[in-house]
Amino acid sequence: METNGTTRTLGRSGIEVSALGFGCWAIGGEWQDAEGHPLGWGRVDDEESVRAIRRALDLGVTFFDTADVYGTGHSERLLGRALGRRRDDVVVATKWGNVFDPDTRTLTGADDSPAYARKALTASLERLGTDHVDLYQLHLGDTDPRRAAELRDVCEEFVREGLVRAYAWSTDDPERAAVFATGEHCAAMQHRANVLQDAPEMIALCEASGLASVNRSPLAMGLLSGRHTGGRVLESGDIRSRPPAWLPGFGDGAGADPRWVARVEALRDVLTADGRTPAQGALAWLWARSPRTVPIPGFRSVAQAEENADALAKGPLSGEQMAAVDSVLGR
Repeated sequence: METNGTTRTLGRSGIEVSALGFGCWAIGGEWQDAEGHPLGWGRVDDEESVRAIRRALDLGVTFFDTADVYGTGHSERLLGRALGRRRDDVVVATKWGNVFDPDTRTLTGADDSPAYARKALTASLERLGTDHVDLYQLHLGDTDPRRAAELRDVCEEFVREGLVRAYAWSTDDPERAAVFATGEHCAAMQHRANVLQDAPEMIALCEASGLASVNRSPLAMGLLSGRHTGGRVLESGDIRSRPPAWLPGFGDGAGADPRWVARVEALRDVLTADGRTPAQGALAWLWARSPRTVPIPGFRSVAQAEENADALAKGPLSGEQMAAVDSVLGR
């Protein structure tokens, strides 16, 4: 799976990527659900986002993960613009399943029909400015397994047609993930995993099935950056300011939960060993967790891109450091 310290392979696909991917949720800008709750990360500077993507490329990052719904299409368009003629130098992953109104930047529902999968893929290809997606991912984590089997077969059709190189499912449910894992061209599972929220069953499934473990929320929605201290207030357009039930670690309108901040602070000495920043230490923990992991932290600036990319050179935590993390967290 691991070809050297800085690259990994997406499961059985043979597609090589940098061991670190970049998640493009945050750069999609502000968007909301039908009740007006924020689903983005607040305001963004598109020009800074473009500069950050291109800087990441220069620093060896070759894997970019987005979704059609991020910024209701804006993230895909921005990524396509930033990559430009360098499109063939990178691996692009996107997702489908959510339905949205780009005019009002509103999530309006979900559609898990096979017909919508094709419609969504066509629209993503246009926004990205490309003729294929390297990794196409179902974005509805609770899809019925029987429908998921249909969608797996649809993805196989996309592969045969040359529209998709490989596919995956973004889900935290290992039983559901196992349905996709049987597909010939299934290459990965995307799931939440970080030093505070381990995912042993999902990682075990990926290891047993020969799949990549693409890790969303590797920095626990920013908590593991070490910057959420002292009652930092989040802007109203940031999903963390009014967190949904699936997003722990933040209080409604109150910023980071002090209990979670305390856990991060307890880990600081271990994660910052060997000259790492807290964020780099959190990424290093994931690389040491399994040779299958590919964390995809988000970013909104060149500085964040540089910090995350610099973690590649520092590599995974040592066995002793991993044991120290377990001791701190009482595992």
